Amino acid sequence: MQSSRKKIENHYKRFRFAAIIIPILVSALASPSIRAQSQPTPNERPSFAVATVKENKSDRPGGMNIPLLGDIYTPTGGVFSGTNVRLISYVYFAYNFTGNQMQLLVPRLPGWVVTTHFDIEARAEGNPTKAQMRLMMQSLLADRFKLAAHYETQQLPVYAAVLSKPEKTGPQLHAHSEDVPCSTVPPPPPAPGSAPTPPTIAGGLPTVCGGIVALPESVPGHMRVGGRNIPIGMIISTLAQMGGFDRSVIDQTGLTGNFDFNIEWTPQYRGPEPDPQLDDSGPQLMQALSEQLGLKLESKKGPVEVFILDHIERPSPD
Repeated sequence: MQSSRKKIENHYKRFRFAAIIIPILVSALASPSIRAQSQPTPNERPSFAVATVKENKSDRPGGMNIPLLGDIYTPTGGVFSGTNVRLISYVYFAYNFTGNQMQLLVPRLPGWVVTTHFDIEARAEGNPTKAQMRLMMQSLLADRFKLAAHYETQQLPVYAAVLSKPEKTGPQLHAHSEDVPCSTVPPPPPAPGSAPTPPTIAGGLPTVCGGIVALPESVPGHMRVGGRNIPIGMIISTLAQMGGFDRSVIDQTGLTGNFDFNIEWTPQYRGPEPDPQLDDSGPQLMQALSEQLGLKLESKKGPVEVFILDHIERPSPD
């Protein structure tokens, strides 16, 4: 039993860690409470016209044809394709979680939801938006996995993000300027044999706006993320995933509007096997928040919107 529990904990830690390593795109739209209140009922959700679900036990690389999070999206003609993807990632996509919601949800899940991989191929009529594709995935999860869930607002231990110095942000957190071109359309993939498109513009910020993305680190083993035109509340919510915290991070900075930022730090969790080639020097997240963004975290209690999973089952074979 102890060995099995430890295995799940390691899968959970690796999942949280990978959520920052891969180019994760975090939504820059409505607040979590507004988004939850506007969720349609199951009978109102659209559905895919056809879909297949198969468990994948291979060790081949996986991925989805639609970015896991955020608004960045190239229409697919109604095709959704996921290969060798953890079930939790499909749930993450369908419900467009904030970092806070994800950190609170994963420890409460059955272990197989975090560790088991599936292939999902589905097609919708027309050329739906990303928001419509999310709702269709909710319908698929309810139909094939019998997923049922609801939201609750609970008083929980949290970290409150505040400014380290009154009315002053750090050197790597700036109010977004509308003077610089900023598109939510992802750059086209490079032609075969050509160099990849540079992921950043001057100042080390991402080329694309509206999402928080992984950026090239300056030292092997460090983590670096950034974004352009991001609401301050969304940046704050994502800190729970960046730090692997066991609690949510709420915004009490007093800042308003959208911001450009980037931050680099040394993660505390490396994985089950240490790598001597990784550099452990440099600030950990708390120090980086203070020095680079001008933020600090204070422990307290506060209201947190929690996604409650009521039921989920393994699917029957197609």
